[in-house]
Amino acid sequence: MLIRDRLSELIGDEEFLSWYPTDGRPSLSPAQLMLVSILQFAENLSDRQAADAVRLRLDWKYALGLELEDAVFDYSVLSEFRARLGEHDRADRLLQVMLARLIGAGLLEGRGQQPTDATHVLAAVRRLSRLELAGESVRAALQELAEADPDWLAPLVEPRWAKQYGRKVEIGKVPGGRSGIIDLAETIGRNGLKLLTAVGTATAPPRLRDLPKVKILRRVWMHQYYWDPEGQLRWCEGTALPPASLRFDSPYDPDAHYCVKRDTAWSGYRTHFTETCDEDLPHVVTHVATTIAPVQDGVLTETIHDDLAAQQLAPAEHIVNTAYITPARMERAQRVHGIKLLGPIPTDHSPQAKRGTGFDKSAFDVDFDQHTATCPQGTTSRQWTPTRINDSDYILVKFPTKTCRDCPQRAQCTTAVSGPRSLALLPHPLHEIQIQARAEQATDEWKQRYAVRAGAESTISQNVRISGPRRSRYRGPRAGVGSARDRRLRG
Repeated sequence: MLIRDRLSELIGDEEFLSWYPTDGRPSLSPAQLMLVSILQFAENLSDRQAADAVRLRLDWKYALGLELEDAVFDYSVLSEFRARLGEHDRADRLLQVMLARLIGAGLLEGRGQQPTDATHVLAAVRRLSRLELAGESVRAALQELAEADPDWLAPLVEPRWAKQYGRKVEIGKVPGGRSGIIDLAETIGRNGLKLLTAVGTATAPPRLRDLPKVKILRRVWMHQYYWDPEGQLRWCEGTALPPASLRFDSPYDPDAHYCVKRDTAWSGYRTHFTETCDEDLPHVVTHVATTIAPVQDGVLTETIHDDLAAQQLAPAEHIVNTAYITPARMERAQRVHGIKLLGPIPTDHSPQAKRGTGFDKSAFDVDFDQHTATCPQGTTSRQWTPTRINDSDYILVKFPTKTCRDCPQRAQCTTAVSGPRSLALLPHPLHEIQIQARAEQATDEWKQRYAVRAGAESTISQNVRISGPRRSRYRGPRAGVGSARDRRLRG
């Protein structure tokens, strides 16, 4: 309520001018409809219940700035408003306007601390096996074609299709084991191929091939089937399947992708929340982004920084978990935006570092100007080779084979049977950033500063309790979560 007390209105009707035509009867206040939609989502109310709450509840009237006798509205306008809100990234723009108002009122400042964390979001679709996905894709395409041109479709439909695709496809245990599954999958494949071939002929109405569910059927067949050398359509298995970032799990929401993160497996999306945590100001969510589920958290780091900087809300310290942070991202954040990216750098995974004894990377003296590294015994490397590992630049350093083999400290340096010690180093200055960050995160001072990140987890917990962001309420390209911002970033 502090924000409501300080501001007469969080957002004005003038921000919505481009949403409406210039003629016709006056509309209801779109700013009030926006706040009603937010309160409705937070309390999980239907449109009719939300309209009644505006009429009957004093707390809603206060939040909306209404007088007791102010006229109410018909509940149907809420669905119309949501349709307008979902167009042209308008929700993104509204969040920017609200944040700017809070900055102007002194309730929000940049250059503080802002933690970020992510949570999973389940798509509003039934969980399907690969077989059910194929069958349901045929069914969805048949329904759409039947509505678009029933006379054209009728000659194509086979008698058994009514039983196979007349109701939602549910496939339990298939008789015959693996061969039975493949036979059923390839039967469904031939049915789908028959439809795709028919809509692609010159005699088919051109508009049919552009129907949404027909396009989805084509994509599913590209993902799940292949042509063998004899020209037969075959069911993909194992490594022949494309990655999860390309495959989707339902013909009714092609943005829903499968993902596994530790002990959690889901089909849907991933949402990232960033929040201020200044002690003397309200805690405000400054950035929300939704991606398809397989997109790794670190992909969002630069996007979050760029967006916050554009709003004059870049933090002095951005507190994240290991998934968001690398030495390269730390360097860019400081260089481009003056942001200190605070989080645990992945530790050295060498056997020496894991044991806590012997010579890990930090024990070597590296001279990037001379392209050499010197081991604790004083031996200088003989190879310095730039290379690429997992799409990142590294420098591969090797020491002389004979010297390493005869070294009295060999057991403390390498586990190789006969080969020399080698190092994979990040380029300078990323190597220095990595060494310094690993040293800092072992200190009590660093751990105390990093403890602030727990606030991001409480933000997600609060959102889960209030507005249920872990389950989509709608389907389609803007359905991820009921947030002010919804981005479908793809890997």
